[in-house]
Order: sequence, then C-alpha cells, then structure tokens
Amino acid sequence: QVQLVESGGGLVQAGSSLSLSCAASGRTFSRYNMGWFRQAPGKEREFVGAINWRNSVTRYADSVKGRFTISRDNAKNTMYLQMNSLKPEDTADYYCAAGPPASSLVQYSYGYDYWGQGTQVTVSS
Repeated sequence: QVQLVESGGGLVQAGSSLSLSCAASGRTFSRYNMGWFRQAPGKEREFVGAINWRNSVTRYADSVKGRFTISRDNAKNTMYLQMNSLKPEDTADYYCAAGPPASSLVQYSYGYDYWGQGTQVTVSS
C-alpha cells in the first residue's frame, strides 16, 4: 500500500504560479511511476502529467505542456507539480497517483493503483 497526500492548492489569479506537492508513505516511493490528474466540476478526470520511477522522464497533456513541470524527490518521498501561467480553465481538483514501475508513462486512470484525496486549485480571471 502507498498513501498519498496532496497539498499546495488554493485560489490564485490568472497568470500566477502555484506549486503542488504529493507526499507518499508506505511502500517504496521510488519504485512507482507517479502521475497528476485533475477533475473540474461536471467533467471527467483528466491526465495532467506523469514522471517515470527510474529516470524521471516526464509526459504531459497538451493542455499544460510548457506551463506545468513535474518533478520528484525520491529521498523525500515527494512529487511536485509546478504550475505557471495558470488559466481559469486549470481550475479543478488535482490528484496524485502512483502506478507500477513500467517503462512507459500511462495517461489513463486505470494505469494507477493508488490515489490521493485531492487538492483544490481555483484560478480566477
């Protein structure tokens, strides 16, 4: 089992930056691919990005590419999501997820076994 806790959400203005954290406990964090997803009100959960367990290669959704950056610190059992140039359409609950140590990064929810409770991000125009 892996327990995940997100933090760092809040209310910001468009154009601002925000950094989310995902703290993991339980089994070895470094052995998991990690992902970020988000869910806006009335919409399905969507992939934001992911980071490989071994080489920290990342993958992003087109909607956030160039604005969001995912990183991880295995020594601290923590993953980060740096969000820059935020837009109102980035408003959502953001979830981190842990999946098996595959070589490829999955952009679908079913590719992840453990989920956090989410942190809310609201971007005002």
